[in-house]
Amino acid sequence: MNLHEYQAKELLAASGVPVPPFGVAGRRGDVEKIISDLRLQEAVIKIQVHAGGRGKAGGVKFAKTPEEILSAAERLIGMKMVNNQTGSEGVVAHQVLIAPPVDIEKEYYLGAIVDGSKAQAVLIASPEGGMEIEEIAAKHPDKILTVPIGMDGSVRPYHLLRLGKFMGWEKQTLEEGMKIAAAIGKLFIDKDASLLEINPLVRSKGGKLWALDAKLSIDDNALYRQPGIMAYYDPHQQSPNEAAAKKYDLAYIALEGNIGCMVNGAGLAMATMDIIKYAGGKPANFLDVGGSATAEKITEGFKILVSDPHVKAILVNIFGGIMNCATIAEGILTALKEHPIKIPLVVRMEGTNVEQGKKMLEKSGLKIVTADNLSDAATLVVKESHAHTHR
Repeated sequence: MNLHEYQAKELLAASGVPVPPFGVAGRRGDVEKIISDLRLQEAVIKIQVHAGGRGKAGGVKFAKTPEEILSAAERLIGMKMVNNQTGSEGVVAHQVLIAPPVDIEKEYYLGAIVDGSKAQAVLIASPEGGMEIEEIAAKHPDKILTVPIGMDGSVRPYHLLRLGKFMGWEKQTLEEGMKIAAAIGKLFIDKDASLLEINPLVRSKGGKLWALDAKLSIDDNALYRQPGIMAYYDPHQQSPNEAAAKKYDLAYIALEGNIGCMVNGAGLAMATMDIIKYAGGKPANFLDVGGSATAEKITEGFKILVSDPHVKAILVNIFGGIMNCATIAEGILTALKEHPIKIPLVVRMEGTNVEQGKKMLEKSGLKIVTADNLSDAATLVVKESHAHTHR
């Protein structure tokens, strides 16, 4: 789960990381209050969306008077940002972050990730901030340092000292920087994060370090033990279908094809998408209902597929191991009663109670095409999608 910049900064500040004062506004009255409370004469205004590249997209403005702050904020609230990270649909900024500018002397990069090759969490540091870490790695590989984070979130003092010296920090800045690095390691583990990034971490001309920007992503699988983080969830940053899927704990990702897919199991779902492509079609989504889904979850998953206007045919591919094929059939039939469809539906089921599930579909009187194997199912659904598209 991604957090907004202001949410990440709230958590950083609570952990002792120095963050410039800021306010968050969703309407004109909020902006006026922030200008008054922070006594702003000039400010940086940034849209709050779950995507990078805000500056290049026009989502970051610098205002030199209170009037300019108000005007810029009103223009940015409600802005739709479209870039390679958001996809063609884009995301809408319902809020902006407003903060006084910092007189920057030097920019750094400081973050934390889980290093899969080492099977451990690590801090990543670079004295070259302000650009993407991938760009730093490509242009200045010698200017990236990684140090391990302990399972309890601790970072060994000699690793912190090594990091500080690598960044070029001295005296008071070194002491402050080591504390910030230690706080990031602790926060990363405590919040079950998959990414924590401060880019840039800056040194002001007064010599103080500030977290000028922040990005924080939490492992979805750990959200059950992070109730405080769950309160940060913003459904506006996802498509309506993705928000609905999250509500019912369905793994759903929208794609750009026209064949809707509902499958149980992530591996089978990926294989289903592959075989649709092999048969000449394009999947419209990844949808894994899980190995032990209820009829209600099946119904809601099916509703998501039906509500996508790009979908011209649907393939349901179920292997009933833990899953009961009769439960799948019940969910499909319930969804079709509530939301009748005019597009073709192909169902391939195998496993537990498969005969009962097939009989339920056959007796329904609905136009449902059944297939005995995945290859036939993919060929059928691609054929049906082409026929429906050209009607």
